[in-house]
Amino acid sequence: MFVQEAQAILPELVALRRELHRDPETGINLPRTQEKVLAALAGLDLEIILGIKTTSVVAVLRGAEPGPTVLLRGDMDALPVSELTDLDYASTNGAMHACGHDLHVAGLVGAARLLCAQQQDLSGNVIFMFQPGEEGHDGASLMLDEGVLDAAGERPVAAYGIHVRPGPLGVFRTKPGTLMAGANELRITVKGSGGHSSQPQTAIDPVPALTEIATALQIMATRRFSAFDPIVLTVTQLSAGEAINVIPDTASLGASVRTLSEESLDRVIVESKALAEGIAAAHGCSAEVDFTIRYPVTCNDADRTREAVTGLREIFGEDRVLESRDPLMGSEDFSLVLNEVPGTFIFLGATPPSLNPVTAAWNHSPRVVFDDSVLGDQAAALAQLAYNRLT
Repeated sequence: MFVQEAQAILPELVALRRELHRDPETGINLPRTQEKVLAALAGLDLEIILGIKTTSVVAVLRGAEPGPTVLLRGDMDALPVSELTDLDYASTNGAMHACGHDLHVAGLVGAARLLCAQQQDLSGNVIFMFQPGEEGHDGASLMLDEGVLDAAGERPVAAYGIHVRPGPLGVFRTKPGTLMAGANELRITVKGSGGHSSQPQTAIDPVPALTEIATALQIMATRRFSAFDPIVLTVTQLSAGEAINVIPDTASLGASVRTLSEESLDRVIVESKALAEGIAAAHGCSAEVDFTIRYPVTCNDADRTREAVTGLREIFGEDRVLESRDPLMGSEDFSLVLNEVPGTFIFLGATPPSLNPVTAAWNHSPRVVFDDSVLGDQAAALAQLAYNRLT
């Protein structure tokens, strides 16, 4: 029911999205972004709550009749990426909305406008969660700590979010159960005894041990874990010494670890520690291993997902609302919300028609481009999901 209404406000949503894209901010402190969100919500019958530890915005819409509460979420932060697109609204400040959060903000503003226009038909409340710090800054956790789930006076019965990604324009994808991997960080420091590079026999060199560990970790991921419960372990950082003629005392690495189950998470913690310590000991070194769990697996509630797929197909058609077969190994801190509230996270294809969705630059690339014509459908979809639960 919201598709036509969303198309009517599409030019305003596109203008907001491009304003956000032109002036991105990173992390949990997004004062200019918060200001733009508040300006876009001005005049709507919403209760506004501002974050204390972050520049979050929580807006509560109360329907004409009492009823349950639904939460809709859009993340606001950009990435520390220098944009390399040729868009006339490209960022020039060293940050970039390379993950489409500018569309998420504008789409959520659109949903707020659509639902406010139907306030008299709603039995219950809608919480609009404008979240900073999704890109590794614990934004969702901070908002949960500050009570976003209780903003309307009672816990939501459902939570929904939509994330743009490369893919056929305007096609929604989701699945019940595990949708995205959990995100974890592995850091290993190998300790030896430094010396002169011309006399390695007088030192205990941590560098060969570290490089062997880096290779062994990635072999471990493919040899000790089932292909049906995989992990992705990618070493992304190596650090050792500063002077080229000095064997350093220590060498360290950092790795990103993605997991799809608690079982594989527990196992990779144990196995990576044993592997690092064993290889280090074989070289006469010691190893300190620090494993940090960042975000849990993003798991969609089966009932909410079936309802969402059915509801979206009624307004967009079956060919535009697809169920994915496999999860993605990317991660999302909306998983923290879904751990507390049954809900559904949905992907929306946003590759411009002039590009091939298969070869188009992916999220986090400095060259990724999203077509903001999807904003109308994104706003309509979010509004419809909330409306269906409250009517």
